[in-house]
This record gives sequence, C-alpha cells and structure tokens, in this order.
Amino acid sequence: MSQEGLKLTTYFGERSRVKGVLLADELLDIHAHHKIRSSILLRGAQGFGAKHRLRSDRLLTLSEDLPLLCVAVDGREQIEQLLADVGSIGHEGLMTLERARLFSGPRDIEVARGETGRSSVARTTMDRGQDPAPARKLSVYLGRHERIGGSPAFTAVCRTLHESGVAGATVLLGVDGTREGARQRARFFARNQNVPLMVMSVGDQSSIDNAIRRLEQILAKPLLTLENARVCKRDGVLLERPHVGPSADEHGMDVRQKLTIVLSEAAVLEGRSVYVELLRRLRASDAAGATSIRGIWGFHGDHAPHGDRLLSVRRHVPVVTETIDTPERLAELFPLIDELTRYQGLVTSEILPASSALDGHPGL
Repeated sequence: MSQEGLKLTTYFGERSRVKGVLLADELLDIHAHHKIRSSILLRGAQGFGAKHRLRSDRLLTLSEDLPLLCVAVDGREQIEQLLADVGSIGHEGLMTLERARLFSGPRDIEVARGETGRSSVARTTMDRGQDPAPARKLSVYLGRHERIGGSPAFTAVCRTLHESGVAGATVLLGVDGTREGARQRARFFARNQNVPLMVMSVGDQSSIDNAIRRLEQILAKPLLTLENARVCKRDGVLLERPHVGPSADEHGMDVRQKLTIVLSEAAVLEGRSVYVELLRRLRASDAAGATSIRGIWGFHGDHAPHGDRLLSVRRHVPVVTETIDTPERLAELFPLIDELTRYQGLVTSEILPASSALDGHPGL
C-alpha cells in the first residue's frame, strides 16, 4: 500500500551496550517486536562523533568500536511507535527522522510513476522551505542473495538505475535487520539469503521516473522509499549549493541538514585517499560528526556500475560519507568538501525534519 512513511536512522558505536547487551541487538529486537517492514544495520568503515574519537577499520587499534547505522522504514504510525521504544532505552548516539513515501507493490509503483509524472510525488511529505522541484532520492530494499534473471538483484537494479540516467547509486550490505517484519541476521556458515541490502540512489525527477517504470518490470516484491534531496556536485561539477536556512523553524524546532558525499575508495588527490582525507579534515574542522560506509557496488556520473576488480591494488567500491549539522555550520564546511571533490564524486544535500543527539555518543 502506498503511504506516508518515515525513516528512522540511529547512529551509534559497535561496542555500545544497554541492559548488559549490545545496543545493536537490542535495537533489532525492538524492530522485530514492532514487525518493521524493513530495517538494515550497516557497519561503517570509519567515523567520529561529538567526542571526536576516531574509529577506523584501517588501523587495528581504532577498529574495535566501528560506527554503526541502523535504518528503519515503515508507515508513520509504526515508526512513531518504534521511536518511542528506541528513545526510551537510554542509549548514546544520534537519531534522525526523515519523511519518505513508501511503496511496496507494482500498483504502488504505478501510483508513484503517475504522481512524479505530475510533479507531485511526496509533496505531502516535503519539508517547509525545501525546493519546489528537488531531486529525488530513491532507495530499493532487497535481500543479500536475491536474484533477477540469474544475476544478483543489486547488480540488475544498479544497471537499471544507470541506464535510466540516475546521477548515482550505491549498494550497502547489511549485517542484520528485518524484512517484512522478521529478523534476518547474518551468520557464519549460512547462505544469509534474506539479510537486508539497500540500493541508495539519487537523480532528477525524469530519471527517477524512468527508473521506477523499469524497476516495476523486474522486481517481484518491490519495496521502495522516495525522498527529496538536492544534487550539489557530480563528477567535480558544482550544480547547486547545499540548502541554506536557519537552524530553527518558525516553531522554534531545531533544523538539521545532511550532506552525503559518495567517492570511490580508489580515488586519490595529491597522493592521499580522498574519503580518508575528507573525514580527517571534517574532524579537524570540528564538525559535529561524520560516518563513512563502504559499499559493495555502485556508480556515479557516467561511470558504469562496478565493484572490486580482480588483482587491483586499490578497491574500486563506492564509499558513502554522511555528516549532519546545522545548515549554517555545513555552509562553513562545504568549501573543504568542494575542494576534495573538485575532480570526482557525488555530493547531495537533505534537510532533516527531526534529529536527536543523545549524550556522550562514543561511536560516531
């Protein structure tokens, strides 16, 4: 059923614990209890948060508490109930709440296609002050070993997105989560067929229209979310600057903004890994926090979808870096992001309708 949905994202550390158990397990137990339609637990490659403690899988001593992200999507009522329980367990971290349109069947995708064709999709969920015709962020939720025509489903989805002219897409592999309300945890010596996987993409309205039309034809049980975003940079070209606005709305509620930077792990600038240098400079500039997640497949710009290459020295996979702060603060940080992406990468901006920073977050 097509419906107004919400996306709840929780940022925390891998070793964070509540009630004597790992926070990750507690969160996914709560998700399963609420039978959340789709949630996915992602392990970051590096990150820092309010305490500015670096966590990185590049150094053994810093890799014992990697950042984690847990994304949950469902209808408004279900996520609001989930939010109440997640907020009550007293964990450390950051939670953000985003509006999205949720589609879960061919009929719903047809509705989405019709609405976008009239330039009205998700308008009931648009934030005040956002662009009247922003780009669209389309996320597709799959199982790890789901297949289409004998090939991995995520490669087929990326190929469809690329051929549809979408600006970029990244495949993020979950280690835990829920699908159709049931817990699906990755385990050793198991096929892990239903462990969640997410394909995150962004593009203009016409390309997303085209992609939705084609995804309808290849996905047996589609689950999609559609959100507003702004494409700021693509392959080094500045298209639009990030959203600019006050840190509070007319009701006095805090406004937060998210910048997402997608780079190849193999990208270097002046001999340095660009995604590593990006996080280093954000941390040195006293950014509120940032998290980098390594994808397994994807593309941006005109580059064909790809992943690791056999016998290559560097990994050719996308790395997604997210940083969340006030619009004013991110406007101050954007020049360093602009400099590091002057030759490559994809940069997008989103306004978050709600966020909550929880005390003493150790993992971001």
